[in-house]
Amino acid sequence: MAILGLQLQQRFPVLTAVCYSRLISATIHAPAVASVSSLSCKLKKWNNGGRLPRRLVVGLGASFWAQYMNMAGNSKSFIASARLKGAVEQFTKSPCLASQALQNVEWPEQFPFKDEDFQRFDETSDSLFYEAPRFVTHIDDAAIAALTKYYSEVFPPSNTPGVSILDMCSSWVSHFPKGCKQERVVGMGMNEEELKRNPVLTEYVVQDLNLKPKLPFEDNSFDVITNVVSVDYLTKPLDVFKEMCRILKPGGLAIMSFSNRCFWTKAISIWTSTGDTDHALIVGSYFHYAGGFEPPQAVDISPNPGRSDPMYIVYSRKLSTA
Repeated sequence: MAILGLQLQQRFPVLTAVCYSRLISATIHAPAVASVSSLSCKLKKWNNGGRLPRRLVVGLGASFWAQYMNMAGNSKSFIASARLKGAVEQFTKSPCLASQALQNVEWPEQFPFKDEDFQRFDETSDSLFYEAPRFVTHIDDAAIAALTKYYSEVFPPSNTPGVSILDMCSSWVSHFPKGCKQERVVGMGMNEEELKRNPVLTEYVVQDLNLKPKLPFEDNSFDVITNVVSVDYLTKPLDVFKEMCRILKPGGLAIMSFSNRCFWTKAISIWTSTGDTDHALIVGSYFHYAGGFEPPQAVDISPNPGRSDPMYIVYSRKLSTA
């Protein structure tokens, strides 16, 4: 089953199978919203003695089954397995509140995650996994349009002198606004054939951030850094986010976008075991503990909740004094 699942997983991303929550033991002082105020002050930590939770096994089977059915039907679109509710959503008995997840968070003094939180079901070489180019999109058209619209509102105007953008974990498309051009747009990804096809890039770098989180750029080089539906694959996120801070210009903007689709076997365990609200907290924690960033903010830009792929943004700016 594991071998079959790995082969299928290399072709089709699926919705995150959410199984358990062991997120931050941070106290969340939420605004006066009934569904949030009913949430207990601390998120529960998971502890099962090292055994796989039953829902993890069920979620894994559902993910592989969805991929098998998609392959059997030879469909060009991605069939996603139904996502179980995350612990936060189950506790509040309300819709996801990812956009409020980073409001008034009191972070623990130390980074709350352990090494095992960044393990993956498939620990084989990422270079092998991404060896074959995938000229497909990993979110639906409505989510892409919402992300492109967001970019159009926060990016510097096209052809602004001296502006540089880095698209991390890039591929053959970056979802930038139509006609977006800057003096320097760098793509960093895992597959050269995909990067060569990306029309917005002025240059590209092939690099596995899980092996080499050190970014090959000078300090204070970029005005904007983007990462589209790939932050969940980073196994050394603090190292990467510290590097992002180093290469951003003071006041530079970092935009991490994510949905609930992923290559399940390659996403980190803390991601596949939590829900959308938790994901915003996870990404926010990367900014916070990396240091040098303003308090991170979350935005829900989902275009048609319940009818298309959800889309979330967690962003921050490099401190002007960093």
